[in-house]
Amino acid sequence: MARVRYSAVSHIPGAQVLVPYGLQTPYGQCVSVAEKDYRLIQEPYTGQTAALLDVSSDHVTLEFTFDQTAHDYPDIMFKPKPSKFSLFADELVSEIQTIRGDLTGYALIKRIACHVAERFTYGHPEVTFTQGQDIIPAIGCGMVQGSCVDINTYFMAALRSVNIDAGYVTGFFFPQEKGNTCEDGHCWVVTRVDNETLEWDIAHHLKLGSRDIDAGLNPKPGRRFACFHSMGLDFPELDITGLKALIEPILIHDGQISHFEAPQIEFFEP
Repeated sequence: MARVRYSAVSHIPGAQVLVPYGLQTPYGQCVSVAEKDYRLIQEPYTGQTAALLDVSSDHVTLEFTFDQTAHDYPDIMFKPKPSKFSLFADELVSEIQTIRGDLTGYALIKRIACHVAERFTYGHPEVTFTQGQDIIPAIGCGMVQGSCVDINTYFMAALRSVNIDAGYVTGFFFPQEKGNTCEDGHCWVVTRVDNETLEWDIAHHLKLGSRDIDAGLNPKPGRRFACFHSMGLDFPELDITGLKALIEPILIHDGQISHFEAPQIEFFEP
């Protein structure tokens, strides 16, 4: 069993913490979240489970335990609910059609991945390319700055525009050079075509200075743990609809969402 400890400070008295919990993958799953008092709630479309706990002090510590039991990715991950995170512009469809040629399967996915990489520089812009949009727009011939979330939003739209099954996975990645710590959550893409399931991480290729993208979980060496999947999430009992993603624990107070600042995230070897 591997463990991930997430520690952060909350400055919102009376808040609750929504915690991603329990995604099954071929590499194992989160089997527990160590905390005294929490209850499990469900995201209705995906059927995923999240833990909800009350903040009893200004310091929150969670400990995730992961096993190594292999499972197929859940089928619903590849069937997104229509939302502004899954619908895409006609111009995006046209853009991908111009590069696909007669390729199919893995070769087509790789071409699309490399094309998407040519449209992004890695970063965390104040204004994302999707901000204010009801659908995912085409980027066109230019380049934009984007985080792993932005890059994978575009990548998934491009894949789905040519009917390739694609899922969005969130969790934690611990870079080899940082030992057993990381600063925030991470996301990556899983594709399924011709009975083959592949993982892709364009953002990590860009961090390494490469736009020649290939399948694989760790182009950037490290360890990763998946906790949740999909975008446009709903938690009706919290009055939350269309949550972009549940990448790491978030604070809920009076129906508003906020994020922990500078959490400490540590991985412990089994």
